[in-house]
Amino acid sequence: MCGSELRSLPEAVQRVARVLQEAGHAHLPLMLDDAARTAQQAADALGIQVGQIAKSIIFRRKSDDAAVLVVTSGDRRVDEKKVDAIVGKTGRADADFVKAKTGFTIGGVSPVAHAQPPVTLIDRELFRFEEIWAAAGHPHGVFKLRPQDLEKLTGAPVADVVQVPAG
Repeated sequence: MCGSELRSLPEAVQRVARVLQEAGHAHLPLMLDDAARTAQQAADALGIQVGQIAKSIIFRRKSDDAAVLVVTSGDRRVDEKKVDAIVGKTGRADADFVKAKTGFTIGGVSPVAHAQPPVTLIDRELFRFEEIWAAAGHPHGVFKLRPQDLEKLTGAPVADVVQVPAG
């Protein structure tokens, strides 16, 4: 993308695009015709498995009010007890907290380009896939990457942070 193409994107998506460009990431954000606020919506729009969607879930750490970002596979649910065991006691983060700490609205939280760097954990279940997609700062914005790219871009550890799937 050149400068003029970037300027036509929403500001939060521009932030994500700049971080990706600076990191030399091969895939810049693209805007979907329909909103991808949920992992299922994003997977349907991209024609991929829901597990290939890297969901960004924000929690609020109780000890210091830090944002805790858990990037998890779209077909998994975060196990808050596992997260708490790694980062300390957390609680729910409301929309105002998410916007203030990340600079993104719920439904478009990217794993990169946060307003304030969060404490970040990457779900090991994402590594089941060669290619994954993450939100790019807007409910219509996404970008393609590999789980290894996510690790490199965030500097975050890979952890067991999800509930055991039924069956």
